[in-house]
Amino acid sequence: MGLSAGAKDNRAVEARADVLTFTTAPLSEDVEAVGPVRVRLYARSANPNVDYFARLCDVDARGRSINVCDGIVRLREPGDVRTVEIALWPMAHRFKRGHRIRLQVSSGAHPRFGRNPGTGQPLATGRDLRASDHEIFHDRQHPSALWLPLTPGAS
Repeated sequence: MGLSAGAKDNRAVEARADVLTFTTAPLSEDVEAVGPVRVRLYARSANPNVDYFARLCDVDARGRSINVCDGIVRLREPGDVRTVEIALWPMAHRFKRGHRIRLQVSSGAHPRFGRNPGTGQPLATGRDLRASDHEIFHDRQHPSALWLPLTPGAS
């Protein structure tokens, strides 16, 4: 919603040190996906008051990374390695042959979503900010993953 809504090139955001990206190899054929998208992260932060944001992008042959859908979840409970489920907006998109599919992961997306000061204080009145370091795990015990709703016949 808003005047700045819509598809944008995400390369500048993805170059930041606080944004993690996962990118496929160039696709050998068109890939269609229609429906709900979800991401599961295994994440650790010393701060119990954190956000996790995920964005799915279509990367063209020139490297432009265009947002397709995204979602965010806010956590307020302490924990060691937490399982984080993020529901992204449903999508209907064709990733063209030669393009790549990219997933961005970060701990927020202001101003797209309201900032999280990391303190647990009320969002409207809190003044203090608390930085957070995060770890995202992707191994046999912690299989962070993206689920895409591929259309029938997709490989």
